[in-house]
Amino acid sequence: MGSEPTLKRELGLLEVTLDGVGIILGAGIYALVGKAAGLAGNAVWISFFLSAVVAMLTGLSYAELSSMFPKAGAEYTYVEAAFGKRSAFLIGWLVIIGGIIGGAAVSLGFAGYFSALFGTSLIPIALSLILVLSIIIFYGIKESARFAMVFTLIEAGGLFLIIFIGLPHMGSINYFEVPALSGVFDAAVLIFFAFIGFEEIVKLSEETKRPERVIPKALILAIVITTVLYVLVALSSVSILDWKTLRASNAPLADVASKSLGSNAFITLSIIALFATANTVLLVFLATSRIIYGMAKSHSLPSILAKIHPRRRIPWTATILVMIFSILFLLIGDIEIVANITNFTVFATFTAVNLAVIWLRYTKPEVKREFKSPINIGKLPILPLLGVLSCIFMITNLSLEIIGYGVALLVAGFLIYEIFKGIRIRER
Repeated sequence: MGSEPTLKRELGLLEVTLDGVGIILGAGIYALVGKAAGLAGNAVWISFFLSAVVAMLTGLSYAELSSMFPKAGAEYTYVEAAFGKRSAFLIGWLVIIGGIIGGAAVSLGFAGYFSALFGTSLIPIALSLILVLSIIIFYGIKESARFAMVFTLIEAGGLFLIIFIGLPHMGSINYFEVPALSGVFDAAVLIFFAFIGFEEIVKLSEETKRPERVIPKALILAIVITTVLYVLVALSSVSILDWKTLRASNAPLADVASKSLGSNAFITLSIIALFATANTVLLVFLATSRIIYGMAKSHSLPSILAKIHPRRRIPWTATILVMIFSILFLLIGDIEIVANITNFTVFATFTAVNLAVIWLRYTKPEVKREFKSPINIGKLPILPLLGVLSCIFMITNLSLEIIGYGVALLVAGFLIYEIFKGIRIRER
């Protein structure tokens, strides 16, 4: 009897870094920069920088843990090593739900741009996108990465265009003008949705060559590259269009381009936004299917979800599950609400990941770490501690409605874990 097929290691530093850049850039910057400018005014660039700092603090923790445990289960694996299966399941559950809901919402964003260009209905186009991207993912990791690389270059080109047309306008306004100081922090919380994605890199560990070295490097590079792009785009946007005009726009970057280059630029940016939103959905689905596979492999989800296709070498049952539930979630509406629900799942996950780094420094100092988060006092790593505090601060800036949704998701995850635990006990 032959051995079970395994995931195929085909990705190097370039592919993984571009995957990270692609999923971070994605829909967030194209959809949310206008709403963020409405909160932070001309100082929206500061909000991007604050979000980047939070992302980097936690990114360094992911880099350390991925060098210790280069597994597709990612957050689930890290939290299990530190705090046990129940905590790991809850975090894995949040990651899966956040990926499915976020992917469905961005699919609707794609459909919105498509509808504006061609006058089509939203749901059929969003559903078609999910089906097409699921087929690409099913075909193989190398093919998925190639599509992602092309899409990433296209969406980055759109941001470079905004930066280029904004250069002559730089210095023309007061970049510290804000409606209210609190708005800078509120915008930073909202904008964090635009940074989500760097953590998805670690879920490619079992398909990456020398993951304990490549994954940490790719993760840090992706955050640095996107931060520079985001800050420059924010500065260009408010230099060209008044922040009040940006706040009212449904296609803010397309309007920025249109102001400088005419109506054809609006069409160009809208087309680029199609690639950006499609790329985000592709990479979110790719990563979500991998953590489902990792959790099933660890016996925290039904073992059928750990099945590897013998020829395509991808977790095919997990891929199909993500596709089905994403289609079911297509009816979720307001992108701002959905973005913040996703943000809650991310902040809770990041808190657990940072705590795992701290705890494992004390309980498992003997485990080899190819990368260590810098700045320590004794065994205490300072940056993960700051990561915990920053994530808690971000959660406190969410509305009570969003926090309520988040708590409900945690309770649902706890109940599902206990049900699965009871079934496993009876099976023994």
